[in-house]
Amino acid sequence: MNTPAAAPTCGIVLVLLSLLAVLQTTTAQKNDIDIYSLTVDSKVSSRFAHTVVTSRVVNRADTLQEATFQMELPKKAFITNFSMIIDGVTYPGNIKDKAAAQEQYAEAVARGQSAGLVKATGRKMEQFQVAVSVAPAAKVTFELVYEELLKRHLGLYELLLKVRPQQLVKHLQMDIHIFEPQGIRFLETESSFLTNELASALTISQNETKAHIRFKPTLSQQQKSPEQEDTVVDGNFIVRYDVNRTLSGGSIQIENGYFVHYFAPEGLPTIPKNVIFVIDKSGSMQGRKIQQTREALIKILDDLSPKDQFNLVSFSREATQWMPSLMPASAENVEKARSYASDIQARGGTNINSAMLMAVQLLDEANRKERLPIGSVSLIILLTDGDPTVGETNPKNIQKNVQDAIGGQYNLFCLGFGFDVSYAFLEKLALDNGGLARRIYEDSDSAVQLQDFYQEVANPLLTAVAFKYPSNAVEEVTQDNFQLLFKGSEMVVAGKLQDQSPDVLSANVSGQLLMQNITFQMEARVAEQEKEFRSPKYIFHGFMERLWAYLTIQQLLEQIVSASDAEKQALETRALGLSLNYSFVTPLTSMVVTKPEGQEESEVAEKPVENGRAVFPSHSIGNRRFRIKGGNSADPLLTTRGGIRGSAGVPGFYRKFGAPGPLHHHHHHSPVLYDMTSDLRLLNFPMPDLEFSARSSPDGLFHDMDLGIKETTTVAPSLAPIQAPSVILPLPGQSVDQLCVDIKHSQGPMNLLSDPDQGVEVTGQYEVEKAQFSWIEVTFKNLQLQVRASPEHVVVIRNRRSSVYKWKETLFSVMPGLKMTMDKAGLLLLSSPDRVTIGLLFWDGPGQGLRLLLRDTDRFSSHVSGTLGQFYQDVLWVPPAAADDGKQTLRVQGRDHSATRELKLDYQEEAPGTEISCWSVEL
Repeated sequence: MNTPAAAPTCGIVLVLLSLLAVLQTTTAQKNDIDIYSLTVDSKVSSRFAHTVVTSRVVNRADTLQEATFQMELPKKAFITNFSMIIDGVTYPGNIKDKAAAQEQYAEAVARGQSAGLVKATGRKMEQFQVAVSVAPAAKVTFELVYEELLKRHLGLYELLLKVRPQQLVKHLQMDIHIFEPQGIRFLETESSFLTNELASALTISQNETKAHIRFKPTLSQQQKSPEQEDTVVDGNFIVRYDVNRTLSGGSIQIENGYFVHYFAPEGLPTIPKNVIFVIDKSGSMQGRKIQQTREALIKILDDLSPKDQFNLVSFSREATQWMPSLMPASAENVEKARSYASDIQARGGTNINSAMLMAVQLLDEANRKERLPIGSVSLIILLTDGDPTVGETNPKNIQKNVQDAIGGQYNLFCLGFGFDVSYAFLEKLALDNGGLARRIYEDSDSAVQLQDFYQEVANPLLTAVAFKYPSNAVEEVTQDNFQLLFKGSEMVVAGKLQDQSPDVLSANVSGQLLMQNITFQMEARVAEQEKEFRSPKYIFHGFMERLWAYLTIQQLLEQIVSASDAEKQALETRALGLSLNYSFVTPLTSMVVTKPEGQEESEVAEKPVENGRAVFPSHSIGNRRFRIKGGNSADPLLTTRGGIRGSAGVPGFYRKFGAPGPLHHHHHHSPVLYDMTSDLRLLNFPMPDLEFSARSSPDGLFHDMDLGIKETTTVAPSLAPIQAPSVILPLPGQSVDQLCVDIKHSQGPMNLLSDPDQGVEVTGQYEVEKAQFSWIEVTFKNLQLQVRASPEHVVVIRNRRSSVYKWKETLFSVMPGLKMTMDKAGLLLLSSPDRVTIGLLFWDGPGQGLRLLLRDTDRFSSHVSGTLGQFYQDVLWVPPAAADDGKQTLRVQGRDHSATRELKLDYQEEAPGTEISCWSVEL
């Protein structure tokens, strides 16, 4: 009964998709808001980024239209200004005390608009959006300004810009200016929308202290294809960089009466650590979450140093410890812990209180028995996905119990897995005990997120770090005492110079390294520093005072979380005063956006706060939202990206028809959001397949829709389909251009390619039963970079930092010595001018799976080796003894392989591939 019902349901959904496409096109054509200019100008001066987004639109219709300005900005950024210029009149955004703004605009708040202008989107971004009515032929200029201090994470600063014009733009330009007096050591760019065709629109110029990145595509470059007027410019543009550092590890910079002191010493040894991993194994962790936790934990255990000590506590209704005491991280103990971790199963309730107290007791006992090495660092890392349900369940009591037990001796880091856990509870738990909290997002890369967080805290360098300055030189200094400095991070202290301060500002930074006190001294000449920042036109002048205010507010907001009720009021008052003085939209302020008279009342923009529960944003097709109500299940949401979710009635739709493609827009269409709710119901009864056709007329609308019934029959193929080989190897200079290699025998990881002269190594795990690679890893030793591909995604690891990319998501990354690109077909290419080009592909044609591609193989050196590398050494084709055109012998390094002429699918072409006749060898 189930089988015949599935296909008709799919047919109905296909018709609905087509109908929605008609609605989409019709609605879009009625709107003629044209974005004729969009510019993003970001000036990064000594890590402080000042970004201005300017959008200019015109209403080309002969009726009143609504124009929407929509921009995504980093969560850590503060909006500082927004304005609209309509017919020469400026309508500014006014930043006010949140309470005053809500009282003044109570009616807007009651309509639910108080937080409607800014909402969280994704892991790192917030979306700002405002709409205004525009008269025929009128023009509007939107301008948004926001600022942030770039934080050093695993050795790099990252500037993330999101660009989504959603139509072709005549003048589209991004300019990023970076000025770092310490000197720029490393610079890379990455984009989720750039392609090789767009590469010429990107220019990068750099000298010792300055860099300028410009992206300025023409109209034709923005088009997806000559026939389409959809834009390819839709996604992230990222700049990552680091600066030069001296042995003193610090840099003092001074501008306009304010100073900032950056501290990140190089070359220090890592302090041994005592770490307790506290792992939630309650029932809510079942399935993918516990699987990813096990995977991450196993890799984290492998990263422990032999000097470290560790233990594992897992908990559900009760807490259990792996071993009765801390264990040295020897190879034998790590292997035992890996085995224990791989057997962790999820079931039962959540007893966080008992688990945390058990972890503290383990450290206390080791301390009493003098088993904690002098100068070592003790860390507790908690991972949980839900609120406490067993034992002590009151969050405040748990926070007090844990704080009393730790007593300032150890540092606690809390990881909240997903959105069913109270993030505010974990954040206070961590901040009360010298650590921090982090959200782990449920996704295919959750295991990588866990590993990435561990890498942040894996290498402590200094403890008890204190910054000291002459009392007659500075005032209003930000936090100047820190418990821990980790490798790859940076400490930042800022302050104001006193009016009669000395000509030279000196600083003393002290800390503990193992059992020794260590001191760093440095000084900066005030006049020279002031001059360095005074002349350049490409920096945002007066930035250092704003950097000081930004840093002070962020630290006050953090202190408020763990402050007593008596302390909170004073902290909030100071943070609010700074927010108002420097026009920052923070959790304590609101920005009131005024509009022309006669339009809806002014709206209020507020800073979203990372709290306990998720508020899921509406999904949309392009810019319009549609909802199809299912008959027997929760409303399935139809989106071009997310697919159909929550409907039991259409499980085979995408498998049969593929995901819906993008709906096309004319380049004059507005990015205005329209809410359109459809009550079209999915009929859940057996029907034959439906066929939909429509004739389009010159006006672009669809007419004469024909909904017919079409009988379908399936004929089973009589022959086995031609499969793609395990690997296709191009052999330059050989009588045979391509060699098809089928791997029939494989045990464990294989060394596929190794070329020491090229500095490249390719390894992989081949599953003979599934006839596919389970993973392939490419290592560039000179670049200290690894690319690991699995059927789920690609992980790029450089200097312990991981970046995850999903297959078929466009990628264009340029770094010193390597270019990485991925196209919509899912082909990832790793190339540089003097190296062999290595390609990785998740092939979804017949015989689907991970595939390896090689190009420019004439660049292999004579030292190449490996299962596949051997074919680029001395290769000799030996004719068969009998006259047989279909067989030959291939002699590789003195070993003979039988080669037969066979038909194979060329996976190097886009799926379903093309048939090729090649010599096939089995290994």
